[in-house]
Amino acid sequence: FPSSSKNHEHFLSCLLQINFVACQLFALLAAFWFRIYLGPSHASSAVRHAFATLFGIYFAVFCFGWYSIHLFVLVMMNYGIMNMASIPNIHRYSFVVAMGYLTLCHISRIYIFHYGILTTDFSGPLMIITQKITTLACQLHDGIGRQAEELTAEQNRLAVKTRPSLLEYLSYLLNFMSIIAGPCSNYKDYIAFIEGRHVHVKLLEVNWKQKGYDRLPDPSPTGAVMYKLCITLVSLILFLTLTKNFPMAYIIDDEFLDKTPFLSRLGYLYVVTQAAKPKYYFAWTLADAVNNAAGYGFNGVDERGTFRWDLLSNLNIWNIETATSFKIYIENWNIQTAAWLKRVCYDRAPRYPTALTFILSALWHGIYPGYYFTFLTGILITLAARAIRNNCRNYFLSSVPLKVAYDLITWVVTQLAVCYTVAPFVMLAVEPTVKFYK
Repeated sequence: FPSSSKNHEHFLSCLLQINFVACQLFALLAAFWFRIYLGPSHASSAVRHAFATLFGIYFAVFCFGWYSIHLFVLVMMNYGIMNMASIPNIHRYSFVVAMGYLTLCHISRIYIFHYGILTTDFSGPLMIITQKITTLACQLHDGIGRQAEELTAEQNRLAVKTRPSLLEYLSYLLNFMSIIAGPCSNYKDYIAFIEGRHVHVKLLEVNWKQKGYDRLPDPSPTGAVMYKLCITLVSLILFLTLTKNFPMAYIIDDEFLDKTPFLSRLGYLYVVTQAAKPKYYFAWTLADAVNNAAGYGFNGVDERGTFRWDLLSNLNIWNIETATSFKIYIENWNIQTAAWLKRVCYDRAPRYPTALTFILSALWHGIYPGYYFTFLTGILITLAARAIRNNCRNYFLSSVPLKVAYDLITWVVTQLAVCYTVAPFVMLAVEPTVKFYK
């Protein structure tokens, strides 16, 4: 067993990552079995809820040991709030308790994992559960405590009209498909999936008779799952090669800063930022594949008539890598978290919605100073990008060459702005962040 403290932390980090991958691969197999043998036509909703919950609890305990008690404490605390709090305040109480408990756990992690030890620990599932708790509380408040005319079209569609039972509540928060790596989904979508209405509801949005069908088709997720597993494999290979060979810490190395020209430093910053992405691509795409394998995530039909399995997708890699604005980039990165921030903060903030949303995002991620450097910088970048686009873009739309030039310039600027913004997120601490910005 490693004797030094640093080696001990590295060993623990590797062990947790192995547990994470093992759990997700086992969850993938369980998801296929769940869809085939416990599908809505073979098992009742109660059985499906119970299986999903028990397996989720098992995965949490296997992955995080006694630390998993934090997940169960937060879940039960908020179940009490959901049943005892008044409807006008249920979303406020749930938000304060969930975010407060998450923040206390983030603070405790300072004494468990030191700066720079980026590890898979219990705070990841706790962050997802916090999203789900606050999402459900807001949608329950919309469904029972507000009039339909007060709601937006999306809020009306997702409003929850009755308090869920304990089994439904536990299944939504702790199911094996999302407890390890998410993503957060809407309560009504999840219940429709468990009850077997999920795909049917989406299919009814299309006139199949005009397309030559005499009955509703039966879309299979197998193709989408195989495609996403290929992405996870490529991401894993890139992580094992690029990420290890291009560490973010090198961009603040004294010799690198002293001897490398400015433009070269910018180029290398882009390279190391690209190298930091594959682990996120791997984790989020695998989580998406697990949900799809269980039959969850169907999102209707696109304009070409292809079945879409992206209801729960957390990223669009092509749109990320080709983004020509900061807005497009963040809309396609960690999509479900962006949707959560919009639903619980941006759409409900009485004033300064952009600033409050970025601040909430920083608080949700943790208390490392690097997060706050990133998200406070993100506020300025967002406002600046919006102002430039609104005032300058119209001058470049008169001809195709000008539009191409505009797109190329804004792509370069967007990618570098993202690198500049997210570097502190990876470095975490104040000293390397200040050194980097200098």
